[in-house]
Amino acid sequence: MQVNIAQAKARLSELVQKAMLGEEVVIAKDNKPLLRLTPIVILTGKRAPGSGKAQILSISDDFDAPLSEFDGYK
Repeated sequence: MQVNIAQAKARLSELVQKAMLGEEVVIAKDNKPLLRLTPIVILTGKRAPGSGKAQILSISDDFDAPLSEFDGYK
């Protein structure tokens, strides 16, 4: 769905609701798309232990080595 700025101003609540339900809402000026309304995804709930298993493919051998930027702090 594409609406111009004036329509968006008059129907903002409706457009927000449509975007929250997954519909693509594009706001245009002079029939040229300017922006897209999209919901912000907020992760809620607790992570389950082990939910990241098999997602880390490799870790560098020096992953926990001191960083050279901190050499002066020894």
